[in-house]
Amino acid sequence: MTGPLDAVDPQISELISREAARRAGSLQMLAAETIATPAVRAAMGSVLADKYAEGYPGRRYHGGSDVVDEVERLAVDRAHTLFAADYVNVQPLSWALANFAVYAAFAQPGDQVMSLSLRHGGHQSHGSRANLSGRWFSVVNYEVRHDTEQVDYDRIRDMALIHRPRILLAGGTAYSRTWDYAAMRTIADEAGCVLWVDGAHVMGLAAGGVIESPVPYADVVSVATNKVMRGPRGGLLLARGEHAEALSRAVYPFLQGAPAMHSIAAKAVAFAESSTETYRRYARDVAALASDLADDFTARGLQVVSGGTDTHIGIVDVTPLGVTGREATRRLAASGIVVDKAITPFDRAAVSEGSAIRYGTAAITAEGITPADAPAIADLMMAAMTSDDAAVHADVAASVARLGASE
Repeated sequence: MTGPLDAVDPQISELISREAARRAGSLQMLAAETIATPAVRAAMGSVLADKYAEGYPGRRYHGGSDVVDEVERLAVDRAHTLFAADYVNVQPLSWALANFAVYAAFAQPGDQVMSLSLRHGGHQSHGSRANLSGRWFSVVNYEVRHDTEQVDYDRIRDMALIHRPRILLAGGTAYSRTWDYAAMRTIADEAGCVLWVDGAHVMGLAAGGVIESPVPYADVVSVATNKVMRGPRGGLLLARGEHAEALSRAVYPFLQGAPAMHSIAAKAVAFAESSTETYRRYARDVAALASDLADDFTARGLQVVSGGTDTHIGIVDVTPLGVTGREATRRLAASGIVVDKAITPFDRAAVSEGSAIRYGTAAITAEGITPADAPAIADLMMAAMTSDDAAVHADVAASVARLGASE
């Protein structure tokens, strides 16, 4: 049990090698993914993975925690510096658990929550009936405008003053525009509710100075450390100081036992790396590449939801090509380009089919693709989506491999 992986478990070793080869020969354009840095991966694979450290620094249930206390304090200090938040909790094992901690800290089952509709760019954990959030809480959804496909703050205010929710939630996973956090703060104050920003997708861009941070405006911000930020899979909470005790108790002991100390160490690494000019250049390129791709698709006759993007996400209506989002995704995958199928706001297509694709630019930027490559990528994607010919897909895949190899 002390040998190398390929000797101990050749099946898993071979599968890992296949996944590495798959990624190397294709464009990974999922909005929820980037690529962890070598230093982050080193921390994840460290001896810290063996340590059980239930509790918080200085108040652990288990002994032998002196070193991991220092690790967690360092991660918290670095997050304070990076995000300028009064309160930081680095223990959530995932972004979804960070979200559930927000509910636990501020609401009781049956309380009302206002959030962006799932069909208009929200997330399942914001009140879907398929999710705990939609079964335990009374959820009122706001939607984007028909004409701009962007959120309408006047409408949100009207709804908030009528419903007086316990929590007003800003954020989504298929909404490509920045939010007016100051406006949301004003609405929350008028309605007497907690303002929660789900910043899972955008806080990596905020860390890089590309978009405004919600931290000065929100009561609490939940973060994923692995979507744009090149950290480990995990969650993070940033909040005002007065919410420290409620959120700390919500994470532990209400939702979780011991934290993953190797992940917390990797988060600390990611926070340090995200404070560098190298990271800031990466974040700028992520957003610029997404915006340039949106412009290129528009120039090629496709409609981009909301007319473009301010983030790393683009949602493109592919119905003018005579395909569904699902079919376009299949054709792209056959050509070495990995995206998600999606629906558009007010989409009449079934969710299982969708009328759109959703792309993200964090992973390909991490691999060296630049905004200058946007026209070539758009051309390759159009070629793949407009043909069901295996030979065409093979040609596109070959071009994709050459594009990746040239970076």
